[in-house]
Amino acid sequence: MEEISSLNFIIAAFCALLLGISKAGIKGIASLIVTGLALVYGAKESTGILMPLLLVGDVFAIIYYKRHLQKKHLFKLLPWMIIGVLIGVAGGTYISERVFKYGMASIILFSVALMYYWENKKDKTVPSHWTFGGSMGLLAGFTTMIGNLAGAFSNIYFLALRLPKNNFIGTAAWLFFLINAFKVPFHIWSWETINKSSVIISLKLVPFVIIGLVMGVFLVQKIENEHYQKLILLFTAIGGIAILFN
Repeated sequence: MEEISSLNFIIAAFCALLLGISKAGIKGIASLIVTGLALVYGAKESTGILMPLLLVGDVFAIIYYKRHLQKKHLFKLLPWMIIGVLIGVAGGTYISERVFKYGMASIILFSVALMYYWENKKDKTVPSHWTFGGSMGLLAGFTTMIGNLAGAFSNIYFLALRLPKNNFIGTAAWLFFLINAFKVPFHIWSWETINKSSVIISLKLVPFVIIGLVMGVFLVQKIENEHYQKLILLFTAIGGIAILFN
């Protein structure tokens, strides 16, 4: 990979910081992280750089929230996500960087629309039939492989279960740890997006993830801002559009 400018490294470091904050429990900013790294390193290449950072955050989250895991909910979604990942692997292997970029931008914008709809719909009742969980799992698995963008779909699924905050975070932490670990071999041998160069970049960004984790633990206890979600939706939408013009 080519050397990046100081400004681009600052953007990447900020994204790593946000990733740590997100993994500590502040949900809804994954698209912003993915967008920033895609702008710096490229849409497909950035997915490999992001993987080790995600796993660092996942390990922290499963340790910190280990008491709050709900196994029955975890294993209802996990198989469907695995199938979605496999579909994403097959699709991502044969598409060009240009198509990958437009696909990622489309997923980001669709996720924003989905979260906005959920935030503003009057009836908060979500279907509990297995087809709902299956479709959310497939979409989450596919989008996490294509661009690490499963958050919108998994969040809606867990919201349907009405889990308390810590159970939500703890169960999601284990889900994404297992899924991200499952994705690693495909990034190494199928897409070849995890390689010596990408690992070096990831290692440079790990300290910022750790700082973000510490900040996130503090923020998750303190933050209460009714405008937070709307701001994230706005920034995410801008980020999705920015990828199109990168």
